[in-house]
Amino acid sequence: MTWNLPNILTVFRLLCAPGVALVFLILPRPVADWAALILFASASITDFLDGYLARKWDQMSKFGAMLDPIADKAMVVTAIAVLTMLHGANALIVIPAAFILLRETFVSGLREFLGDTAGTLKVTKLAKWKTTAQMVAIAVLFAYGATLIAPLFTLGIVIFWIAGLLTVITGWDYLTKAMPFLRDHHED
Repeated sequence: MTWNLPNILTVFRLLCAPGVALVFLILPRPVADWAALILFASASITDFLDGYLARKWDQMSKFGAMLDPIADKAMVVTAIAVLTMLHGANALIVIPAAFILLRETFVSGLREFLGDTAGTLKVTKLAKWKTTAQMVAIAVLFAYGATLIAPLFTLGIVIFWIAGLLTVITGWDYLTKAMPFLRDHHED
């Protein structure tokens, strides 16, 4: 493994994931909300930056390729758990959260099962938009917790539902692409 800036940024993003939850155990609100927002937004920026720099500087590595999607999922899953905790059993959050968590787990399992053939499940542009929508929605919802400006909650929920819809669409797309590799072939 090579320690270059893209890999350091990816590790930073991975370490921010538990930080987003832990700040609520350590700090009072709304200070915890601000800290979570800053950690999450910083980590979200590294999601774009690490890949961009790795390609630009020709520093792509197996370590980075392996860790990047793990760091993304850790950030999103942890943040969704925190938002669910903060807002209780609010259907406006729980429903899209359930679809997002299902899809992230499902696609990770598909990629693991397919192994070397997982190249059939390369990240699509729509999946990148899905990730962007998730990260923007989560950041806006943390901003609402920090400021209690009501329109931020509404905006965050709308974007979160868009992210949930994109999540379902991209999950279906990946399943469709994986189906030829999941069929049992019986010889007669």
